[in-house]
Amino acid sequence: MVSVPAYSLACFPTNIGKITESCLPSEVLEAHKLLLKFSDDFEAFYVQRKTNRLHFIRPSIHSPSHIPFETIRAGPGAIYSQWTMERTIGNLGEEIKQHSNPYANISQRGVRRCQVNALIAIIPDLVPDSDAPPQGSRQLESGYMMLTATDTAARMVTDIEARALRMFCFELGDPKPNTWVPKVVRWARVKLPNGQIARSRWKEDTIALSDIRTSRNVKIVLDNKEYIVEVHFYILLKISETVHPVAIGSFYGPPHEELLRRSHNTYYTVQHRRDEDVRAFPITSIDSTVMMAPDPRYISLFKDREPDGTHLNRWFKMQKPGLKVSAS
Repeated sequence: MVSVPAYSLACFPTNIGKITESCLPSEVLEAHKLLLKFSDDFEAFYVQRKTNRLHFIRPSIHSPSHIPFETIRAGPGAIYSQWTMERTIGNLGEEIKQHSNPYANISQRGVRRCQVNALIAIIPDLVPDSDAPPQGSRQLESGYMMLTATDTAARMVTDIEARALRMFCFELGDPKPNTWVPKVVRWARVKLPNGQIARSRWKEDTIALSDIRTSRNVKIVLDNKEYIVEVHFYILLKISETVHPVAIGSFYGPPHEELLRRSHNTYYTVQHRRDEDVRAFPITSIDSTVMMAPDPRYISLFKDREPDGTHLNRWFKMQKPGLKVSAS
């Protein structure tokens, strides 16, 4: 086995956080160690410095060892290369109107796009201000904003949601009796400081799954711990003359630690405790929206079903690249 040299953050430029759009410096370090170990071990085991085995070394074997430092130099490849090109092809392709001569047509659309971009660069005021708050919105602190739809009147909540609200009030020093079942005006969406729109089960459950792109699952940070939550709805809760923007949601279970460790923090699989572990939490604790998809692979990793039933109802997490650094 090839030994991997020790690395430290001193090996990297001080502006790495500004250059790498989708990963933290510590993650670049970890990726460099693992990729370098993979390529070096492969070459040592299969090639053994023999010229007659050089054909074993394909670009897909050696090139990954250069990816981390190229990420520092130019940024993640998916952002500066793949995403940019595919997005441009899509934007220009959808503007084709003359199908009898599509190549000349898309060339002219490209020229027009360059002319418009040049004018905007010279006169930025040509672009209208898109930051105006939407009608009916409610601006919150720290860049959060509550968005419609909203209830037309205060409505009852379920027993488990009421229990979550009573616990939230108790933690803020305003205990409520067990018989207290609040009536609330629900909000459907919240705009996060990173520009994402977090939605809620209240409205998304009324739309066919094939017609929506689910965005009610969020990552929140409470007491320096991360949780994944399916939001039921958002409310403005008045406690002791102070209005608190609050979300109600079902918490997902903890990730499988062994699989998370073995996958180097990439395979994040959890059990969904829908309507079992329901809590209220501040809207300002929401960090980002995440995708939670059914995880049929989990059961295939275990020959025997787990007796506690945690092999059922598994979901895995994916989140948008670029949010870690932009939020730091």
